[in-house]
Amino acid sequence: MFLKSLTISSYTEVIRVINFHNGINLIVDETPNRIGTETGNNVGKTTVLMLIDFCLGASPKHIYTDPEHKKEEYKLVKDFLVENKVLVTLVLKEDLSSENSPETRIERNFLPTKQKIQRINGVNNTDEEFDEALTNLLFPGQYGSKPTFRQIISHNIRYKDLSINNTLKTLDRYTSDAEYETLYLFLLGCDFEQGDTKQELLTQIRLEQNFKNRLEKDQTKSAYETALSILDGEIELLNRRKSNFNLNENFESDLDKLNQVRYQINMVSSEIGKLNIRRDLINEAKLDLEKSVSHIDVQQLEHIYRQATDRIEGIQKTFEDLCSFHNRMIDEKVKYIAKDLPRLDSDIKSKAERLSRLLQEEADLSAAISRSESFEELEKLISELNEKYRKKGEYENTIQQLAEVEANLTSLNKSLDDIDDALFSQAFEQKIKDQKDKFNKHFASISQTLYGEQYALKVDPTVNKKGQRLYKFSAFNTNFSSGKKQGEISCFDIAYTMFADEENIPCLHFLLNDKKELMHDNQLLKIAQLVSNKGIQFVASILKDKLPEELNREEFFVVKLSQADKLFRIEGY
Repeated sequence: MFLKSLTISSYTEVIRVINFHNGINLIVDETPNRIGTETGNNVGKTTVLMLIDFCLGASPKHIYTDPEHKKEEYKLVKDFLVENKVLVTLVLKEDLSSENSPETRIERNFLPTKQKIQRINGVNNTDEEFDEALTNLLFPGQYGSKPTFRQIISHNIRYKDLSINNTLKTLDRYTSDAEYETLYLFLLGCDFEQGDTKQELLTQIRLEQNFKNRLEKDQTKSAYETALSILDGEIELLNRRKSNFNLNENFESDLDKLNQVRYQINMVSSEIGKLNIRRDLINEAKLDLEKSVSHIDVQQLEHIYRQATDRIEGIQKTFEDLCSFHNRMIDEKVKYIAKDLPRLDSDIKSKAERLSRLLQEEADLSAAISRSESFEELEKLISELNEKYRKKGEYENTIQQLAEVEANLTSLNKSLDDIDDALFSQAFEQKIKDQKDKFNKHFASISQTLYGEQYALKVDPTVNKKGQRLYKFSAFNTNFSSGKKQGEISCFDIAYTMFADEENIPCLHFLLNDKKELMHDNQLLKIAQLVSNKGIQFVASILKDKLPEELNREEFFVVKLSQADKLFRIEGY
């Protein structure tokens, strides 16, 4: 399949038509190279390649997004494409030399879903239908299988940095070696019916392994099993303690009683203390009065008293009468004061007995309470048990999930080994070697013609870090020199087209290349001659003033751009 034309049109007019031909097709930038003035940036050379890729299923964002800053959009370009309902039409043709050769017309625009146009030969498609229709059209029977349509044509379209600088690594930087294995086995025509299955298995293994790694982020399975064993022991101890729990149902009431008893003990103790103080005061007063009883020398006082009666008439009482009266008065006072002592002693005794009973009751209640466990303690124990059971469930679930993941990985790896046994069989390895050798005849021949060096493709059976067997493809210079990467890439792409035609493998017959000013003039001339002779389209963007004189001719130009005439001609709108 060849490129016939690319048309860019708005809803009012055709903006630009680019017609392609056999051999070399140059997209040139005519901007004068004057130091300090105009440059050849942003005129749309690379965009031409992007638009062809867009018509073959690439994202529209590539057209108006900065490739180095994915979140930055060229608003001017995006608004122009949307507001003017720009439609891009790509016409493919099976044979450019034949007018009656079948053509395929692909149309796409940049509008939202309801207004989106994705037509193939006049039939509009959804995103999925568009991909399916393109695949079935260009690579019949390949839709739904690996490699995908976009992977197969990735080496035909080189404008992204990765594909410009790598011969074989033409997909995104996250593509695995296993995907490249499937891609290059397909390109070499090494049919392997279980290639899809292998890709699916590898994807499932990666997902399962990632899940296992996440489950074991904190601890390994054996650590969880050990922790679960310890946890079971702790749960057993707590359950045993719970079964032996001495729960006093009257705990709260007993505690209230104890508090009340202690209150009464304090009251009775206080009353006994007051009674004792009162009794002591009475005894002290009684003792003081008893000390007031007269014990003086009666004979001496009697002598004095007689002298007084001799001198004073009318004294009728004797001194003995006077002393007797005094002492009788003291006795009366003592009796009066001491009359409450029997009652006090009785009260003190009674209260002391009550205090003794209260103290015994306090002791009994304290013992009962100290032997029992409270509801709060029971709730605390149950709460602790619940937390242990929660952890147990968590650990058991993690262990179960790990066991399932390990079983899945074992099963998946067994299936992968069965596939690899066939893929790495002696017969299949020989088939790969034969196809590789056929391809290398073209690769070495073309590189010898262009560079005087021979490049070759090699295939190494290898085992990756995950222990998976893979075929690893790489290109090398048979002279073991550093070589020229740009030349190696072009040689590979041209050689593959010739190899595919020879092996009747479906392929695109056009090669899109950006920044070919990086290639030496002599090699560019040889490529132009070679692709013309081999019936291959080589579409390249280049600065006009970097062209060798032999190629600086209108017959090789398909579109000329400049700062004054950019691809979309937005300035005119």
